[in-house]
Amino acid sequence: MYNALISAAVAVVVFVGLMLAVGTWWIAALVSPLVAMLVFFLISRIVMKKVMAVMETANRDLQGQRVDKAISELKSAFVYGKWQMYVTGQLNAQIGMIYYMKRDFGKAFPYLEKSFFKNWVAMGMLAVSYMKRNKPEKMRETFEKTVQWSSKESLLWNVYAYCLTEIGDTAKAKEVLERGLKKLPGDEHLKGNLALLGEGKKMKMRGFGDMWFQFHLESIGAIQKHHAAAMGGSKRRIIRK
Repeated sequence: MYNALISAAVAVVVFVGLMLAVGTWWIAALVSPLVAMLVFFLISRIVMKKVMAVMETANRDLQGQRVDKAISELKSAFVYGKWQMYVTGQLNAQIGMIYYMKRDFGKAFPYLEKSFFKNWVAMGMLAVSYMKRNKPEKMRETFEKTVQWSSKESLLWNVYAYCLTEIGDTAKAKEVLERGLKKLPGDEHLKGNLALLGEGKKMKMRGFGDMWFQFHLESIGAIQKHHAAAMGGSKRRIIRK
């Protein structure tokens, strides 16, 4: 990354400069890394400010239903990936999620594969994609990696368990829900779905609302019905005002 290289180069220049100026190695050894850290911080801040500006613009485009324009905006920010760690992964996650929510799963997949590992929604979508591609081991591997970094997300544990039931591994699904409860004691969604599986029933996920439906694990008809109901509810609330 350019940022790290520039910071390292600055450290070397400062070290050599101080050695020539004061001739005391320990002063040079103490000051040069501090200067390098400051340079690294300043460059990081500048780069991330530019990236966030692009993301904000893309978000406004999404809100205005200009999806292709939003994706184009995000792709334009890949140039900053050479400057700062994880920028490329974050952009891949955003683009992958947009394609996925559009149900353009083919285009979403390569971006999701290169997503930032701490973006649990993107990683969850990747795991679901592996399931739909009949790659259960890759699905498990992806979920396991994701819950390590996002262990406090109730929906993530539930989606993991739900996918396990979809491939016929109900016993493992129960274990996942139990693990989730250790991280989130008393979570009603985890407790409720664990009880349902114990009774041989199907998990209930719709209580998560849009966050659940974005994974496209329901039929298109169910998703459309959900959105229609949500829009109807909004209209009724407006009328009452």
